[in-house]
Amino acid sequence: MMNQGPRAFTPSQVGVRPVARLSVGFLSQAFTWMFAGLLITAVTAGLIQSNEGLVRAAYDLYLPLVIAQFALVIGITAAINRLSATVALLLFFAYSALMGVTLSMIFVAYEIGSVAAAFVSAAGMFGAAALYGAVTKRSLASIGGYLFMALIGIVIASVLNMLVFRSATLDLGVSIVGVLVFVGLTAWNVQKVSRGDYAAATGSMEKGAVVAALILYLDFVNIFLFLLRIFGNRR
Repeated sequence: MMNQGPRAFTPSQVGVRPVARLSVGFLSQAFTWMFAGLLITAVTAGLIQSNEGLVRAAYDLYLPLVIAQFALVIGITAAINRLSATVALLLFFAYSALMGVTLSMIFVAYEIGSVAAAFVSAAGMFGAAALYGAVTKRSLASIGGYLFMALIGIVIASVLNMLVFRSATLDLGVSIVGVLVFVGLTAWNVQKVSRGDYAAATGSMEKGAVVAALILYLDFVNIFLFLLRIFGNRR
């Protein structure tokens, strides 16, 4: 049998904690790019939503846009070790813009007050979970597997409900569980960022910051979308 070499462990798995200055550096870079991505998404969604022709074009291109988003996420995470940090960041910004195009269609369907309330609520939940993940001394590594399994269950239940059941009650239940799962994932991922797991995995603080920004961005957007599904009022 071939020798596959020593197994690579993350700092969290071996109980290593970087000095406070490094932890702050990991977090500040990741959140800087995450907020930049959210800003790009918001600006793109606003521009598309304000133009009826662009909204119709977005509807016509919805499936290719979704496929492109999945391709970018997979491409960034799978090829991060072969990409430069600059290219990875530009791909993340491209993904953020595409997300803005798809979200513009959702914003058209909901009252602006509901969108604003969901955003503020998501920001509060995300912020609280991020703060907990950054400051707690308790290791959250053990909950990651459970949260991932719950995430798979959410995806399966959502697809089945969309294609088979079409149940408003099931949709509400999935949305509530979705909020809880992504709040938990936020705390877990922030702790991984603060302990240098993504920097260690990519071999670069800059690349690790881009991957972490993408993951935290997805946590926030999913919390926001699930809250909008729960409390949003359609036009």
